[in-house]
Amino acid sequence: MLVISRKKGESILIGENIEITVVKTDDGGVKLAIDAPKDITILRKELYRAVEEENKKAAVLSADILKSIKK
Repeated sequence: MLVISRKKGESILIGENIEITVVKTDDGGVKLAIDAPKDITILRKELYRAVEEENKKAAVLSADILKSIKK
């Protein structure tokens, strides 16, 4: 993992086509701007994990329904 310090207005590049810029800093928070191609999906990690968990629950429910149909 790379740990890097940036100030307001400074950026980092990921590859040649993704730029992350620090827009604002507050007490314990940072606002970032992400410039990336439209085909790149950008999600907050907590949202990604919540969707992942819901998908797991739905898969278990679907498996349970299929089992009950087979009986």
